[in-house]
Amino acid sequence: MIRFFRKIRQRWLNENKFTKYLLYAIGEIFLVVIGILLALQINNWNDRRKEKQKETFILKDLHQEFASNKKLLDSIITYHKQTFKSAEYLKSQLPIDVNSIDNLDSLSYHLFTVSFAYTYNPSTGIINSLLNNSSIEIISNDELRQLLIGWKDVLSDYQEEELRASENYLNHLKPFEKENFKYSLDYKELLSDPRIDLTFLETLAFDNYVLDRHNDLNNIVNSSTGTGELNLIMKTMDRIIQLSDTESKD
Repeated sequence: MIRFFRKIRQRWLNENKFTKYLLYAIGEIFLVVIGILLALQINNWNDRRKEKQKETFILKDLHQEFASNKKLLDSIITYHKQTFKSAEYLKSQLPIDVNSIDNLDSLSYHLFTVSFAYTYNPSTGIINSLLNNSSIEIISNDELRQLLIGWKDVLSDYQEEELRASENYLNHLKPFEKENFKYSLDYKELLSDPRIDLTFLETLAFDNYVLDRHNDLNNIVNSSTGTGELNLIMKTMDRIIQLSDTESKD
């Protein structure tokens, strides 16, 4: 085929048919350009297809990671709320008169529960890999990409409340417990040791212990409305889970 066109071109040159030759040359150049553009288009299409496949794999991993982290957060919040209920009960009993305590076991149970400290530490392997390797641009959805970029700040803002409560408990409240409570896996033994002077329950120090713990837990649990940190992290996670769900888009 190439020889055939060469013969035609050579014949037109020999016959001095320059106009025909020029048109032929232009046509030949046009076909070459079209071929190059078509090849580039196919190559670009293949690249986009590969990137789309890679994005799909990443989205599935992200969806799985955030769905798992959401379950973990739900569990942590449930524990926080249980602990907060005990803080609410203890606060309602203040000030305590040792001689009028109706149920020491109930008091012991809530003192036992209010001492539980929980922190949310989600998995961040997939999102860290995206951000650290500058692969975040492969995410085509603008909203999802922005949510992922801002995730670290949202998580940090929420964890600050937990960290503040945990540090306050370990540094200030736990020493008070060590001095006045008996540590045991059975909450009924918390105040039952005969060496414990229950009059500590009437002190201002105990009132402050309860109020301090109540305030810390309240800052965590009741930030689930409005612009609170808990509300923001839950809304952010739900949206990321929704936008990364590739199965619902198929």
